[in-house]
Amino acid sequence: MAGTKEIKRRIVSVKNTKKITKAMELVAASKMKHAISATISARPYSGYSWEVLGALSEYVSKSTHPLFALRKPEKLLIVLITSNKGLCGGYNSQAIKAALASLKANADKQIDFISVGKKGESMLGRLGQNIVASFNQVSEKPKLSEVLPIIKLMTQYYENAEYDQVFVASTSFFSAILQKANVEQLLPISKIETMETLEEMKTKTTRAPVDYVFEPDYESLMDIIVEKIVRTKFYQLILESNASEQSSRMVAMKNASEASGEMIDDLTLMFNKARQANITREISEISAGMVSA
Repeated sequence: MAGTKEIKRRIVSVKNTKKITKAMELVAASKMKHAISATISARPYSGYSWEVLGALSEYVSKSTHPLFALRKPEKLLIVLITSNKGLCGGYNSQAIKAALASLKANADKQIDFISVGKKGESMLGRLGQNIVASFNQVSEKPKLSEVLPIIKLMTQYYENAEYDQVFVASTSFFSAILQKANVEQLLPISKIETMETLEEMKTKTTRAPVDYVFEPDYESLMDIIVEKIVRTKFYQLILESNASEQSSRMVAMKNASEASGEMIDDLTLMFNKARQANITREISEISAGMVSA
């Protein structure tokens, strides 16, 4: 058994660690609250965008916008969204695992990556994957202006036919303890899925239909709407990932604090046993000295 001084040093060390993890838990909880609020408040905007698109539903099937263009999938681009910092449980590993699963499923195709976050960039670099661009400056409170360069690069790659499909590997937020990593196709925009979504929204809405007046014309408006679909969808994925990251970090720090508390209890018990053993030994030595005298 370790000596009482060594055990006492370990207790002090674990207590200091617990203070740090507890502080990080509180900070993460505060950031999580803001991230979840931003994510949830952005969801209705995404829904209303589809509603406006519904007014153009007859034109969707006829659109020749380049982001609707279908090509044989030979060159793929995957945007991997991870964090810049660690200590967030399985958040990064889940997103990376989802991206690698997609990579394995399309082993016969050329696949490149755009990395959003240092952790994903580091892992892809170690695996020898080709990273065409890296964005590590997205803040913990992401703004649309920070995301626009990523969106512009993706759409430019697709419009120039440098890639046939664009996917996003990210993490969707469901609750503080539940986040799911997935890989979702961003480009091309599926006309079939768009029409199905519009029909589904029409059946769910309880409001009376609205007559829209479009200026200057359908085609010009369609170009704007399609770009906004991509922009809104990707920005929502960034917000979902940010909320998932902060939630995972809060839970991870909470678990670390609880584990530290359990370790302190175990060490305290060990310390008391060691001290009791020392006292018993000293009493035995005194008793033995008295007998010999």
